[in-house]
Amino acid sequence: MSLIQPFRGLRPAAGQATAIAAPPYDVLSSDEARTRAAGKPWSFLHISKPEIDLPPDTDPYAPQVYAKAAENLQKMLDAGILVRDAAPCYYAYRLTMPGASGEKGGDHVQTGIVAAANVADYDSNRIRKHEFTRPDKEDDRVRQIEALNAQTGPVLLAYPTSATADALIDAITRGTPESDVTADDGIRHQIWVLADPAAIAAITEAFSAMKALYIADGHHRSAAASRVAAARRQQGRTNSADSFLAVIFPHHQMKILDYNRVVKDLRGLDEASLLQKLGTAFSVEPSAQRVHPSRPGEFGMYLAGKWHKLTIKPSLVPQDPVASLDVSLLSDHVLGPLLGIADLRRDKRIDFVGGIRGLAELEKRVDSGEMAVAFALHPTRMDQLMAVADSNEVMPPKSTWFEPKLADGLVSHVLD
Repeated sequence: MSLIQPFRGLRPAAGQATAIAAPPYDVLSSDEARTRAAGKPWSFLHISKPEIDLPPDTDPYAPQVYAKAAENLQKMLDAGILVRDAAPCYYAYRLTMPGASGEKGGDHVQTGIVAAANVADYDSNRIRKHEFTRPDKEDDRVRQIEALNAQTGPVLLAYPTSATADALIDAITRGTPESDVTADDGIRHQIWVLADPAAIAAITEAFSAMKALYIADGHHRSAAASRVAAARRQQGRTNSADSFLAVIFPHHQMKILDYNRVVKDLRGLDEASLLQKLGTAFSVEPSAQRVHPSRPGEFGMYLAGKWHKLTIKPSLVPQDPVASLDVSLLSDHVLGPLLGIADLRRDKRIDFVGGIRGLAELEKRVDSGEMAVAFALHPTRMDQLMAVADSNEVMPPKSTWFEPKLADGLVSHVLD
């Protein structure tokens, strides 16, 4: 089997994409999803967050939740709201994220391909990982896939530099998109369908020549797909379960935002003591304005209503692909030794703020008294993520925040 292959996508019927498209299942709480889906009977949230159609106190992992997802999917099929392509296709997917007012470069645009990625290549690490997964989250996705007999949440992948793949994908987008939705967050989602056999074969060949693909977001979804495929192989059932739904963008188009940290207390230190101790590993400069780090090794710190710029001493930056990450440097020289936070996954004294919310959110969390100090980080780069994956290592928790997010419901993968 090739690294990727075309598939018969399950998509919104003509004119229904706006009614169906929904945020990814894992970015909304049940209450938020219930509010977003109110008055929208065809919102894909009824499939991806089906607990919204059950009593509010329902456990979102209860068996009836997955049964409700299957029931809601069948209703959409019966009503002709979702339809399946007659033959295997590839799909171009373009995301357009409006630039902030005055932002240099204007809108952010990335164009990739929706494909069925090979589970065997995931299992052999040709589709490379960079983080651990949690069994409970994997179990949830396994139950969802089995209940629907479909994969509805795409895995976000990146492919390394390939002018051939770029050109082939760009060629798909020269016509009119089949779906064109601007979500309420301003992100535009466009889908084009490629059914031409010769063009499909060219894309399959271009990706087959690649040494690897890289998971950007969706480790639990890909791990669950692997588990479903393995279970079905044991049962003598194969076919499309041996692949998983993926949207694959060129790595140079991917946008990673900063993933910042806020800490509840200074572990007994006062402001002066913390600043003094930071001087061991950093140059520390007070700033009259917000500090948004402009390069790796530079950090912003908001403490007691004031900003400081911290710059790591170059001699302390190792060559190791994980230890050299800014998230690792902050943990190794500040969060652990000074503030006593050794386990980012479990320590309740630390929280994480995605860069999409801006530095004002860090100030708000500290000024309210909820948190004592905030740290702004430079975003992890795609080449750093790929280097970690190539080394078969894993990144620290909360290392990457990808924007813009994919939408659920625009293309799904039915398991025949």
